[in-house]
Amino acid sequence: MPAVVGVTGGIASGKTVVTEFLSSKFNIPVVDADVEARDVVTPGSVCLTKIKERFGDDITTTEDTLNRARLREIIFSDPEQKLWLESLLHPIINQNIKNKLKHNYPTPYVILVSPLLLESKQYEMADKIVVVDTDESIQITRAIDRDKNSGAQIKRIMSSQIQREDRLNRADYIIRNDSTLDDLYEECINLHQTLLSDLNYD
Repeated sequence: MPAVVGVTGGIASGKTVVTEFLSSKFNIPVVDADVEARDVVTPGSVCLTKIKERFGDDITTTEDTLNRARLREIIFSDPEQKLWLESLLHPIINQNIKNKLKHNYPTPYVILVSPLLLESKQYEMADKIVVVDTDESIQITRAIDRDKNSGAQIKRIMSSQIQREDRLNRADYIIRNDSTLDDLYEECINLHQTLLSDLNYD
């Protein structure tokens, strides 16, 4: 079985860029917790039905897909609602992730990328932890541009995540993403080589 390398970081830190590069450059399989989270709330799913019962019909779009922007507004302004949602979704998401990680991939390691790797105890599935880190001001700018949310909303999301210093203290490896894309790619290549060495892969 390949080792599991958990990749995490704050919102808009660059996790997706890092994992997509490692996947395309070195053919490393990626299990994405965000993808699993979307899969459990598809139209007609049990989880989406329960979410509609809890929050009302306006929590879905006219196509009956989850209105993620509306849901974010609710859960990041009400800790009780956030806890309810996590208790519903996280056990199912985590089991789906475990099932995918059990595959006998023909690679030295497989990536588990998750924004909540450390907060949700998904780190227990990982042999090594990589943190993609950048300055918080850069995170906010990137997230506003990408998600079209307000700065206040982005800050609420950031405050709900593990503190940056705590995240860095939990890391086996740190990738800095506050320079150019080429610099980030170089860090990814170095990380891959380091992982091969540390995992004793010939």
